[in-house]
Amino acid sequence: MQKLPNSIDETLTLLASEGYVADRPMATLTYLSLTLNRPIFLEGEAGVGKTELAKVIAKGLGRELIRLQCYEGLDTASSVYEWNFAAQMLAMRNGAEDADIYSEKYLIKRALLQAVEAHDSGPPVLLIDEIDRTDAPFEAFLLEALSDFQVTVPELGVIKAPQPPIVILTSNRTREVHDALKRRCLYHWVDYPDFDREMEILAARVPEAKDALSRELVAFIHKLRAEDLFKRPGLAETLDWAKCLVALDVVALSPDVITDTIGAVLKYQDDIAKITGGPAARILDQIKQDMQTLQ
Repeated sequence: MQKLPNSIDETLTLLASEGYVADRPMATLTYLSLTLNRPIFLEGEAGVGKTELAKVIAKGLGRELIRLQCYEGLDTASSVYEWNFAAQMLAMRNGAEDADIYSEKYLIKRALLQAVEAHDSGPPVLLIDEIDRTDAPFEAFLLEALSDFQVTVPELGVIKAPQPPIVILTSNRTREVHDALKRRCLYHWVDYPDFDREMEILAARVPEAKDALSRELVAFIHKLRAEDLFKRPGLAETLDWAKCLVALDVVALSPDVITDTIGAVLKYQDDIAKITGGPAARILDQIKQDMQTLQ
């Protein structure tokens, strides 16, 4: 287990050591969260690196990552605990007392209960992913759980974290999350990276990609984000596309290469039809003109 960073610069170094190129506001928020034991609420488009932050913090600090993937209808049984009824029934048939069947032996621990337990490696990183997919009752329950970092199992009592976990909540903003939950957190909007930072991230994550190809690729992605698309490509798509192009030994973009590999970038047929062919050639021409202007 690694010690927590003592400054913003150390936080930047910690994240960079795991290939996460953060800007200073993100590093500042992360440092404050780790120092003050406050949850982080990250909001932004899908694929911009929100979930990845939790992964690199866990890996960088040597902590366990516990992920709660949210969805509509998520309840206590799926997020905190449930009893192993089959095992309890079998135990009762074998003569076990009622008190015995409500012991930890028969308890199935879900993400929130796991997060408040003691861990040998230190407080875990609890990732509550896509909180915007849940409903208001679960938000209210989560508000209480995050306030005191404890959960209640009626048959066993209150289970309180010996040390607060590192909590990161993410939202793709498919709906507004209640202000009461946001007030418990340090908030940060995660935007698409600018050209230079996206180049840094690409160099850190896909170092085998040649600089010339990376520049064309990132420039093309930035042009795509300015198009009228149903789903604009995120950073995740940039990295996926780069890996595909490297695997195909591509040295430069062309309309044919784009048509063949566009499925790594765009995920809706209407968007693909809107870009492939003439529009792709037009964007490539713009990129070449821009590069010639800079030279």
